[in-house]
Amino acid sequence: MNSISEREETIHNALTQAEQAKAEMARLQGENEQLLAQARSERDAMLKEAREIREKIIGEAKTSAEDEAKKLIARANDEISKQKNAAMDELKKEVASFSIQIAEKLVSDKLENNEAQQKLIAHHLTDLTQKASA
Repeated sequence: MNSISEREETIHNALTQAEQAKAEMARLQGENEQLLAQARSERDAMLKEAREIREKIIGEAKTSAEDEAKKLIARANDEISKQKNAAMDELKKEVASFSIQIAEKLVSDKLENNEAQQKLIAHHLTDLTQKASA
């Protein structure tokens, strides 16, 4: 009977150890699931942060590009305005020069003819005396 008792005790010990191993496996599995859940949560948080950083960088780059484009447009508009003003000044100088040349030719033609010259002088003197007496 002793051997049956020993056998029962061995079986009982084996069953107890199996129950303990099963409980330990369940505990470890629970820990693993908890660790996996925590790892997923951390991963999701890191991905969210990475997306936010990406969006921030894209936003800053877009704003910077828009600012730079505005500056370039403003400089181009200033340059266009300067060139336009310079062209207008040059055109005014040319018109003035042409006007002077035309006036010189007209006056020169009028003054070459002595009779016409005398008439021109007389006309201007009459004009001046009328303005002075008025």
